[in-house]
Amino acid sequence: MSQCAACGRPLTLEIDPEEEDEYDQNATASGTEVPDSVELTQCLLDAYEMIQCPKCAKDVSSHTSSGEEQVLCNLNNEGGLQEGFDILPILKEESYLKAFPEERRCRAFLEFCAEGDVGAILDLVNGEEDEDVSMSSNEAVAAKSIDVLRYQDPMGSLSTGLHVAVSNGREEIVWLLLFLASSLELRYFPPDVLEAARTLGATREEQTGKLDIRVLEDSNHRTAENLAQQIGGMWEPWIQSERLRPVMDGIPRIV
Repeated sequence: MSQCAACGRPLTLEIDPEEEDEYDQNATASGTEVPDSVELTQCLLDAYEMIQCPKCAKDVSSHTSSGEEQVLCNLNNEGGLQEGFDILPILKEESYLKAFPEERRCRAFLEFCAEGDVGAILDLVNGEEDEDVSMSSNEAVAAKSIDVLRYQDPMGSLSTGLHVAVSNGREEIVWLLLFLASSLELRYFPPDVLEAARTLGATREEQTGKLDIRVLEDSNHRTAENLAQQIGGMWEPWIQSERLRPVMDGIPRIV
């Protein structure tokens, strides 16, 4: 069995018994073991701490044709073997979360927005997600104080969940975020969207005094509406209806 070059532990990940139907190879009495290894083109890397191998001190980074730094590896996990996978963005995120563990919920929120996972977003917003036992009590308090719905990604051009949903064509997430974090009047929501919100247990808080998510801009000074205008296509009806138009003056839009 392959072992980590830094700590000597087996390069496997145990899957919970409830998930064994998806990963039924190598089943054990306590669960399923699947590969969980990263093979670099040169050697193993604890790269969220440094870009040198902790065993041989070689630099394992390289550069793209445009000059961007990358760390290519062969990633072998439950999803299969991926050769030439650039793992550097993941390692940078892990490094950031080591410094700011209270933002892990926010990072998960953005991923759910990109994936279109309505249920996971509601669980997170309602505080029903699993507790992160790795955080201290102070970090846990700090995490709860962050307005996840209006979080802006410092590693992703200050994008909000609304920006992410628009970028990934997640119309259902856009509706959800407008329901949860905007002042768009309920009469402008389609009946099936409101019914889905009711069925899923989504609760709309009073928005008075809260920042409308549509006002927030990324580092390129784009609101989610600006981004939708750049993308076009499926967002054309949204642009025409002005549902994504930032409301800063209290004047209702015609949608």
